[in-house]
Formats: sequence, C-alpha cells, structure tokens
Amino acid sequence: MDRIKVACIQMDVFNCNKQANISKALSMAHEAVSNSAELLVFPEVFSTGFCYEDKNDLAEPEFGESVRAMCAFSKKHECVLLFSVIEKKASINCTDYYNLGLCIENGEIAGTYRKTHLFKKEKQYFSPGNEILPIRLRKRDLTIGLQICYELRFPEVARKLVLEGSDILVTIAEFPSPRQHIWKSLSIARAIENQIPHVACNRVGNGPDSSFFGGSIIVDAIGEIKEEAQDKETILYHDIELENTSKVREIIHVFDDRRPDIY
Repeated sequence: MDRIKVACIQMDVFNCNKQANISKALSMAHEAVSNSAELLVFPEVFSTGFCYEDKNDLAEPEFGESVRAMCAFSKKHECVLLFSVIEKKASINCTDYYNLGLCIENGEIAGTYRKTHLFKKEKQYFSPGNEILPIRLRKRDLTIGLQICYELRFPEVARKLVLEGSDILVTIAEFPSPRQHIWKSLSIARAIENQIPHVACNRVGNGPDSSFFGGSIIVDAIGEIKEEAQDKETILYHDIELENTSKVREIIHVFDDRRPDIY
C-alpha cells in the first residue's frame, strides 16, 4: 500500500479502572475512524495503567476483556489498533505477568510483542519478553515495528525491527514528566537513523507515582515532525506516505553503508 492514515490517541488513563478506560478509548477510537483513520495507536497499558497493587485481579490472558473489546471495534470498523495490556500467563508451576503489546487487524490478533526492556519498578512485577520481531498485517501490505516506552532509549530495538522489514515504527508509552525533551529527541532520532516514519503515542494525566506530559508525535522518514500534541487529551492524524521511505533511502544510503562486521 502507498499510504495509510494514522491516528495517535493521546488519552488520560484512570489507574486500575478498566471499564472507564475501555469506554474512553473506544469513544476516542470512534472519533478517529469517523475521520477516516485506518491505523489507531493507543498509550501503553491503556486499559489499567500499571496498577501494580491490583495487577493479579486486572491482568488478563492474551485474549481477555480489553482485547475482546478492541477486537470487536476493529472488526466493525475494519481498522488496525495498536496498544498494550497487562497480561497474566499461567503455566503449571507459576504465573508470569507481561506488558503485552498487541496489533489487532479487522477484528483479529495480527501479532503480539512482550516488552523486552523493563524500567525500574516494572522489573519487580513483570517478566521481560525475549523476542523482537515486527508484526506483518494479514489483510494489508504493511509491516509494523512495535516497541514500548523505555525501549525508545535502546536504538538496537528499533534497528532490529527495521532490519526485519518494518514499514512504520510505532512506540506506545507512559513516558513521565519531566522527560519531555528526552522523549521528543529520541522519537525524532529513531526516525532519522532508521529512515522510517515513526508514530510515538504517549499518555497524559496523573498516575499514583508520576504525571505525564503527552507530547505524542508523528515523524516522517527524514525526521521532520508532521504532527505533535501538547499536554491534553487529543487525537493526532496524519497520512503516512509509505513510498517516501524508499525516496529518503535513495538519497542517503544508511543501510548500504552499515558495517555490522565491526560493530
């Protein structure tokens, strides 16, 4: 496909209130698809916040309450949704919890990604994922590289996703104050160094331990800011021209000039 209209849904998240968060997310999603958006991006753990104290009660399996609600919306409106939830994954001997990223396409789970780099307090409550692979959509000629929040600080994550064939880089986050300069700088850098469009969606509002500045941003493959949010609930829209990526890479041969044999 040559282009896709994306919507970055910058929302506040009520801590531990799954029903309220799902309702708000779907309301904002309805507005987005009414404006012809095809690919909708939500903040990290959008349906609960981190909610460490109640994670056992609010965590869900891969196809739990939050995911079913998003699948139903995606099927009805024939769109793609990207977000994460707290996952509870039980085995014979134990139960593990993950920050599970999901991509829903036309009502079906197109792919998942468990956050591989955990930040500070997360390490006490979640297990890290161990695989970094892009998500290839099944009904659209499009591959998405999904990373989660803290992973923005690790250029290796984005680079691996791009080397594996991603067409768009997506970051979903609860990136807290006062790190807005870091968020913006890294969001732009990941686009420039990988010559790829980047949709970085952050939350706003206040959690138990942090406040959030929003600052969601959409950057093109040359590093130009196309849309940028302030510190309030809003939806950013942009038509991503996918063919521009190849044009940028024809001018500056970053990938041809790499020397991985000496890295």
